[in-house]
Amino acid sequence: MESSGIDTILANYKTLMNDCRIQIPEADLPMVQNAMDHAILALGESKWENGEYILQHSMSVGRIAVLELGLSTDSLVACLLHNVFEKPENLFTAAEIKKKYRAGVAEILEGIIKINSLNTENIAIHSENFRRLMMALSGDVRVILIKIADQLQDMRTLDNLPVQLQQRISIDSWHLYAPLAHRLGLYKINSELQDLSLKYLHPEEYRHIVEKLQETTVERANFVSAFVKPIEKKLKSRGFDFEMKARTKSIFSIWSKMKKQEVDFHEVYDLFAIRVILNSKPENEKAECWQVFSVVTEEYLSNPERLRDWITFPKSNGYESLHTTVLGPDKKWVEVQIRTRRMDDVAENGLASHWRYKEGKAGGKELDEWLKNIREILENPLLSPADFIEDFKVNIYDDEIFVFTPKGDLIKLRAGATLLDFAYEIHSHIGDHCVGGKVNGKLVTLKYQLKNGDQPTVETSNNQKPKLDWLDFVITTKAKSRIKASLNEEQKRESENGKEILHRKFKNWKIELNDQVIRDLLKHYKLKLATELYFHISTGKIDPLGIKEVITVHEEESPKERLSEIFAPSEIKELSFDSGDDFLVIDNDLKNVIYKLASCCNPIFGDDIFGFVTIREGIKIHRLTCPNAKQMTDRYPYRLIKAKWRSTGKRNSFQATIRVAGSDRMGLVNDLTHIIAKEVGVQMRSITINSENSSFEGILRVFVNDTHHLDFLMQKLKNIKGVDSVTRSDG
Repeated sequence: MESSGIDTILANYKTLMNDCRIQIPEADLPMVQNAMDHAILALGESKWENGEYILQHSMSVGRIAVLELGLSTDSLVACLLHNVFEKPENLFTAAEIKKKYRAGVAEILEGIIKINSLNTENIAIHSENFRRLMMALSGDVRVILIKIADQLQDMRTLDNLPVQLQQRISIDSWHLYAPLAHRLGLYKINSELQDLSLKYLHPEEYRHIVEKLQETTVERANFVSAFVKPIEKKLKSRGFDFEMKARTKSIFSIWSKMKKQEVDFHEVYDLFAIRVILNSKPENEKAECWQVFSVVTEEYLSNPERLRDWITFPKSNGYESLHTTVLGPDKKWVEVQIRTRRMDDVAENGLASHWRYKEGKAGGKELDEWLKNIREILENPLLSPADFIEDFKVNIYDDEIFVFTPKGDLIKLRAGATLLDFAYEIHSHIGDHCVGGKVNGKLVTLKYQLKNGDQPTVETSNNQKPKLDWLDFVITTKAKSRIKASLNEEQKRESENGKEILHRKFKNWKIELNDQVIRDLLKHYKLKLATELYFHISTGKIDPLGIKEVITVHEEESPKERLSEIFAPSEIKELSFDSGDDFLVIDNDLKNVIYKLASCCNPIFGDDIFGFVTIREGIKIHRLTCPNAKQMTDRYPYRLIKAKWRSTGKRNSFQATIRVAGSDRMGLVNDLTHIIAKEVGVQMRSITINSENSSFEGILRVFVNDTHHLDFLMQKLKNIKGVDSVTRSDG
């Protein structure tokens, strides 16, 4: 092994540790050194395809993680080791890593190893494997940050790689890592990843913009000087402690505007932004930013549609700044960004600054919720990776929109907000009665999704009220909360109706309705509030007859008494109650009796039966062996009535279903139908035969007189050649 390569690696390691010493505690230095020794032993002078030492790449990733992302010891150690485990022979178990280093290092490496196991070199953006990559990334946020650092280092060293590999890595950066960096507030890294992606994916267009920027450097510098001078003078005269600088928009941003607006480079009016950075005390930050805004707009005419107030309402990733676009010298539009030193640090360094200013607590809950949402989306098997990528990018880059009220007030809403969300943002009453409206003068529905700069107006009607399906398309918390509250008011009205029903029933039963009775009912139905009980009564979920069963201490009622709860006296006067009212005697010749034979079990004369009292269809007669018998007995015992057949000497006709099965043969169907047709009193309703692999199954629906008649027919069918089984079916 040549010493020059290792010497270079060690020299670079020394520089790395000197630069990172401020963020790495003294006590952790031996652990970092152990990791470096481990990496040298495992990788030595191994190189990537572009000629870069693998260890140099690992150290560069560590430098980005610590100095640009604000991470510390565990992450630096994981960066130094993450390429060691590319080879199976170097793979340590999680327990071994915890023992040799510590739990934090093991957690990060575990996430990185999981991602590496997906063979990301062969991942296509629209593949199922991409979904798995996103799932792996949606765990520990440090894994995301290190993968972003890793990708950034790859992008910075693409020049010596084959074109095909350059493009594959650039596509990943464009669609995944740049949006992730943006969502985490890492705007500098987001811009660099986008610019580098454009360089390798659209090299001609990239070079064109670079050349035009170089050609206009002096022109822009002169313009900036002329623009800044009067503002600097006014701010100094008013005692502000500040710094002003011009920032040229990223190449990717300029390219996007050219594409979106279909214009040439010279027609992009906001090629750069002027940034005013104040050295303000925390308690004065907002006030001083707005004072500077006042100075700028005194000097130059502002465009109210381009005002962005992320100081009063910071972005979800913590970004704070006041943006306005003004008409500068030579009638050119210029974007001015006003912020404090702290805000600028947060804007440039994202989470790293949050941790510095808020001791690592800022944005944690919000970030966890975002990661949780990503996991839930990805776990949906019906979502295609392509759909997810589009949704992912849109939600990250357009996470907030601004619209204007008819009076010109600016309203901030979540991206994807509808006209109904806007209505509720104005006032709950307007939302409750919204029937539609107009956006920019055109009629739209409640579901219309608003866009940045829209000017919506809302139309209302006193007859309108919130509906349950509104919850399917509103997205703001305010709208959802109000709709739910209004639906609860509807529930309250139902509860009042249920209460009235219950009082009326108790009055008819001549039973006192008191607090103890209500408590007993709540306990029985496992409810917490009386309003819930009343609501279920009003909507039919709880049957008043069941309530009477609960409160009468299971006092036995006769069938006639039970029926009188549902039917008028005129509807039950023709019923016969024999044997001391123990049995309801059913006869096909009875008049004016509301009853039906249940189709679920098709009882026939001679079956053991019972009656079940229904609300709308009178009494239904079921066999004791009915498949629904247990459920009816368990849930509605108070509706059951003992019943039996009474012989009248008349021939009755009942439908029965017979299942037959056996070995298929020629003439089998003819034999079956011949037996049925020959049997006196049997009528065929339908026959279905299915034959497969020399076997058959059939369903016969016939009309018979009684169970004896059915049994006789089934016995004859069993005697047919090839028939192995004949059974009665419920259906």
